[in-house]
Formats: sequence, C-alpha cells, structure tokens
Amino acid sequence: MDKNNGGVMTERLQRIMIGNGLLVVLFAMLAGFMLMFTLLGGIEIWPGKILPIPMYGTAQGWVRAHTGGALNGMLVIVVALALPKLRLSNLMQRFMAYGFIYVAWSFTIFYWLGNASSNRGLSLGPSLLGQPDLIGLLAFLPGLPSVFLVLFLLAVAAKSILTAGD
Repeated sequence: MDKNNGGVMTERLQRIMIGNGLLVVLFAMLAGFMLMFTLLGGIEIWPGKILPIPMYGTAQGWVRAHTGGALNGMLVIVVALALPKLRLSNLMQRFMAYGFIYVAWSFTIFYWLGNASSNRGLSLGPSLLGQPDLIGLLAFLPGLPSVFLVLFLLAVAAKSILTAGD
C-alpha cells in the first residue's frame, strides 16, 4: 500500500476510533445519570419532590462506570489522534485501532453488568464479593482479554513513539 493510501486508511481508522470513543463517553455520561438516580432514589421533578425510579447496582458501581467509561473513551480518542505519529504497519494500525475499541466497549459492558452482578463480575467462581451468576459471567468474559490486550497495545504504542526518531 502506498503512502497516500496508508494516510487515507489512517484517517478512516481515526474517524472510527474517535466515533467509538465518543460513544463510550456517552455511555459514561448515562452512567452519571444512573449514579444520580441511585443517590437520590429517583429523579427530582420539583424541588423536594423525588419521583422514585427503581435502580440496580450501587452508587460506587455507577461512579466506576461513569469515571472509568469516560477515561476509556478518552483513551481511544487520544490514541486515535496519536495514530499518525506511530510507526506501525497497516496491519498493526488496524489491530491498534480495533483493539482499543474492543477494550473500551468490553470495559463499558463490564462496568454496567458488573454493577448488576452478585460478585461485581470479577470472578468466575465464588469470591469474597459473592457467588457467581450469569450477569457476572457476561461482565467478566468480554473484559478478561482486554486486561491483557490494553497492556500490550499501550506498550506497542509507547515503543513506537519513543523509537520513532531512531
């Protein structure tokens, strides 16, 4: 692939990454509403008048979904903006882009489902947090590869940018 087509591919990957990063941040902002509803026990429709809204999860879980989701979305956007500076093959650029998108969405799923799980979706078996359940399994399994994938991708990106002048 020539340089011009590589630039077009990089721009396309950047748009896909930025779009997904913004959507992950959107879900993080929605988690902020969930946090507010959990703390208030519903939505205030008039000063002092709370309309109850049944919620699942804990305030601490919604704080994690709100802040963690925002940071994960921003990470995808930052890497997208850095993508042209990384000296990566076309294949590795695609792997970097879609890898970070997968990480951000799988962590978003983890935050939302883990907050509904009896053990926060942190283990497949019984733990100090509680017994396993199906929701916890659905939270845990997509996020498990991401724990390792994000470390690999960050190391590759850091190595690429730090050795770019060599």
